[in-house]
Amino acid sequence: MMKSSMTFGRRSVLGLIAAAAALPFMAPVDAAAGTLEEAKAKGKVVIGIQGDNSPWGFVNSSGVQDGLDADIGKAFAKSLGLEAEFVPLAVANRIPALMTGKVDVLFATMGMTPERAKTIQYSQPYAGNVLSVYGPKDKKIAGFDDLKGLNVGVPKSSAMDTAITAGAGDKASILRFDDDAANIQAIVSGQVEAVGGNQFYGDRLNAAAPGKYESKFDLTTLYNGAGTRPGEKDWNQAINTFLEKIKADGELQAIYTKWMKREVPKFPESMPDVPFTVK
Repeated sequence: MMKSSMTFGRRSVLGLIAAAAALPFMAPVDAAAGTLEEAKAKGKVVIGIQGDNSPWGFVNSSGVQDGLDADIGKAFAKSLGLEAEFVPLAVANRIPALMTGKVDVLFATMGMTPERAKTIQYSQPYAGNVLSVYGPKDKKIAGFDDLKGLNVGVPKSSAMDTAITAGAGDKASILRFDDDAANIQAIVSGQVEAVGGNQFYGDRLNAAAPGKYESKFDLTTLYNGAGTRPGEKDWNQAINTFLEKIKADGELQAIYTKWMKREVPKFPESMPDVPFTVK
């Protein structure tokens, strides 16, 4: 009996340890995040957004969150009859902020990938983003093989990081920076010889060093979706209903014209291993 009792005791302790280990991944009780009904009771939705990635999401000269994601986030909050409260985030902090309850949802240039879909719940896509490698105009960089021996900058934990790490392997020395601004500064200052960036890097690099840089080759086209925590059907359904509405009534095109200066892309109806709805 003593042996059986001790075995049970060990199992109980192990169970408590496992439960305690899981606690950091749960939203703290005083966090901003909650259910949709709790957000309605507070009168606001807390939205995670990039803080320095124009024209997607950035803090303008007046200290106000601006950009395509900000306009979509404001429209989403308005559709619920709520105020939008923005939390500017670096690339690497987006998913942790969502999963630890600092924000209710993400409108944060979240490229939709199977890897991320294992951690968060995506909505249907609402934006497209062509990712490329950028470098000096006078340097031949036509593919991954030409990155051999080069220092290449990427925003840490971004889709560019994933694509270049997979494509260049150990050919290049990959330097990871906290955000797009730091990545751009790295190539302008000569810290790296090429960078992975989104479709607006050309404009930003030309503003920093006119006529010096260009797109060298494309990595992929990513579609961006809103992010919520797994299993939170209320948020997921509310966002998808909202996105379907603004796609149909022209509001998304108006926001796209303002910030992207292009047509809304044709979105896929499904993506492998990236569900748009909570099952």
